[in-house]
Amino acid sequence: MQLIDIIIAVACSLIVLSVVVIAIINKMKGKTSCGCDCANCSGCKSCKNKTSKQNTANK
Repeated sequence: MQLIDIIIAVACSLIVLSVVVIAIINKMKGKTSCGCDCANCSGCKSCKNKTSKQNTANK
């Protein structure tokens, strides 16, 4: 392997690792993985369940 190959491999590994770490931090904070932007979310079951629970609590 040449130096450029090692640099690319390390950069890719850091990107993947940062995505995993951010997902774990968001999970610990209680956030969902979709970001809860339900206005543009057509298939997110976790947001729909959360919204329906809030709507029934408000009635």
